[in-house]
Amino acid sequence: MIRSFEELESMKCSCTDALNAKYDGSDGKRHVVFCGGTGCLSSDSAAIREAFSAKLREKGLDDKVTVNQVGCFGFCSQGPFCKIFPEDTLYRMVKMEDIDEIIEKDIIGHEVVERLLYVDPETHQKVSRQDDINFYKKQVRVALHGCGAIDPENLNEAIGAGAFQGLARAIKIGREATIKEVLDSGLRGRGGAGFPTGRKWAFAAPGDGDKYIVCNGDEGDPGAFMDRSILEGNPVAVIEGMAIAAYAIGAENGYFYVRAEYPIAVNRLKIAIAQLEEAGLLGDNILGSGFNFRAHLRLGAGAFVCGEETALLNSIEGKRGMPRPRPPFPAVKGLWGRPTCVNNVETLATVPYILREGQEKFRTFGTEGSKGTKVFALGGKINNVGLVEVPMGTTLRELIYDIGGGIPGGKKFKAIQTGGPSGGCLTEKDLDTEIDFDTLKARGSMMGSGGAIVMDEDNCMVDVAKFYMEFICDESCGKCSPCRIGTKRMLEILTKITEGNGEMEDLDKLEEIASICQSNSLCALGQTAANPILSTLRQFRDEYIAHIVDKKCPAHVCKSLMHYNINKDKCIGCGLCERNCPVGAIYKTGYVAHGHKLPSRAINTDICIKCGLCMSNCKFGAITKD
Repeated sequence: MIRSFEELESMKCSCTDALNAKYDGSDGKRHVVFCGGTGCLSSDSAAIREAFSAKLREKGLDDKVTVNQVGCFGFCSQGPFCKIFPEDTLYRMVKMEDIDEIIEKDIIGHEVVERLLYVDPETHQKVSRQDDINFYKKQVRVALHGCGAIDPENLNEAIGAGAFQGLARAIKIGREATIKEVLDSGLRGRGGAGFPTGRKWAFAAPGDGDKYIVCNGDEGDPGAFMDRSILEGNPVAVIEGMAIAAYAIGAENGYFYVRAEYPIAVNRLKIAIAQLEEAGLLGDNILGSGFNFRAHLRLGAGAFVCGEETALLNSIEGKRGMPRPRPPFPAVKGLWGRPTCVNNVETLATVPYILREGQEKFRTFGTEGSKGTKVFALGGKINNVGLVEVPMGTTLRELIYDIGGGIPGGKKFKAIQTGGPSGGCLTEKDLDTEIDFDTLKARGSMMGSGGAIVMDEDNCMVDVAKFYMEFICDESCGKCSPCRIGTKRMLEILTKITEGNGEMEDLDKLEEIASICQSNSLCALGQTAANPILSTLRQFRDEYIAHIVDKKCPAHVCKSLMHYNINKDKCIGCGLCERNCPVGAIYKTGYVAHGHKLPSRAINTDICIKCGLCMSNCKFGAITKD
C-alpha cells in the first residue's frame, strides 16, 4: 500500500532498478518478451510464449531466463515479435517451430538467429536492434510510452517506467497550476476535433459538487487501432491521465467507455484498476493528499456514433446512443447533468508525460499550432503496416516512405485518407504537407483520431467514397434528417455511378446534399460525412466523369464496369482458368496460337461473375481486365 509521496518515490526507485536490470542484464539473467498486442496474439504469440516457457523448464533454464509479455511493438506487418535482453535482439515473424532454434542458438549458445532478423529492403542488411530499423528511427513515444517495453499487467513495471509521477507532481503544484501546465503545453484533443485540452478542463473546473471525467475509448474508424493498442500496452498511463484530469477539475469518479470488441484492452484495464486500488493509488486519500478518485468501466456495443461525446454520455447513462443538442456542452452539463470532461485515450495517455517531464519538453515536439506527437494507425497499400507515433510537423512523405516503407510491388502512390470516414484524401502533390491539425484541414482533410489509409493506382476513388458512405449510412443514429436522409441519398447516387448508370447532374446533386449535411446535421458524424466525397470529387473528378461518360472504371474495380478478357495469342490452353472458374464461364475455342498445341480459352461475359480467379490462376499473363 502506497500512502505518501515518499513511499511512491521509494517504490519507483526499486521498480526502476528492477526494470533496468531486465534491460541491461545486471541481474545476471536473460529476459525474453513477446508482443502481447491483438495483432500478434491473433498470430498465436501467447501460445508461442507459453511453449517457449515450457521448453525452458524442460531444459532447466527457467531460473536463468524469464519469459513475459509486453504491449504492441507497432510494426504489425512483421509480427509476432520476440525480443531478448540484455542484447536487445529483436526477432520478427516468430513461429512455433522457431522456439527450439532460438533457445539452442541464442539462449544457450549466445548466437543470433539471423534468419529471424529484420532485413532492410533497401540495403538488404539484417538488423538486430529495434531502434536501428527505419520504421522506428523517426518515431517519438509519448502517448505510447511503455508500450512494447513493459508488461501491461504488471504495476511494478509501470511504476518503474514513471507511472504516477505525473499525478504526484499535479497534486504538489495544485489544481490551477495543473490546468495551466496542460494549457501551456499546447496539448489539443487527440480524438479528432483538436480542442485545447487545458481549456476544456478550465471550463469544468469552477464550482463544487459531483463532476466526472470520461475516457472515450469507443474507437470506431475503419482501420484505426491507436486507442486499443495504448490500452493494451500501458493501461496504467491512461488511468493516471484520467486521475490527473479528475484532480484538476475536482472530480472523484471517472468512466472508461470502451467498445466490447476490445476484450484484451478491457481485461487489462480491469487488471490495472484492481492493482491500483490494492496499491492505494486509486480510492480514498490518494498519496495522503485528501484526493479521492475511482475509475469505472462501461462497455460500448460498437455504435460508431457513440464516439461523439454526447452520444457516449447517453450510452453510459443507459439511454440510446444518440447525440444531444449543444449547448449546453458537457463541461457545463454532461453525465447525469453534472460538469463532465470527455477526453480520448491518446489525450489522457499524453497528460502524464506533460506533468512528469514538464510542458517545456512536450513543446519541443510539433509545430506552432500543434504541439507534441500524434499516433497513427498506418494501413492500406503500404509495406510497413503498423502503429506509429511521430512529432507533429512530420511530412506525409516521411510517414509513407521513410516510416511506412513505400508502396508494395512498386505501385504508384495515389492517395492517403486521413481522419477516417470523416476525413479526406490527399494526393501526391500533398506529400510534403506537414501533419498537424490546421494544415490537414486547410488541405481538405483532417487529423481525426489518427487513421491513415494509403491507396495506390489500383484503388478506385469513387469506390472509396462509396465504401465510407456505406459505413456512415450504417452508423448514422437517425436522430436528425439531414444525416439520416442525406447520407442515404448520397450512397444511392454513388452506387448508381459505380454501376454505370450515373449522369453528370449527379455530381451537382452530391455537392448540394453534402452542403446540406455539413450545415444542418446535429453532430460531427453527419457534419463530416461527405468529406470523402467532396475530397475525391475535388482531387479525382476525372474518375467520376469516366464512370459516368465513358462507362469505365479506370482502376478496374467497379464490377459493373469491368470485363475480363483472354488474349488468345498468349493463352497456351492449359485450362487452369477453366478448372477454377466457379460458374463455368470459360470455354475452349477453336483457335490454337502459333507454337501452342492446345486450343485457347474464352470467357462468356454473360455469366461471368468477375471474381478474378481466372486471372489469379493464369501463370502466363493471358488474362486482363478492362
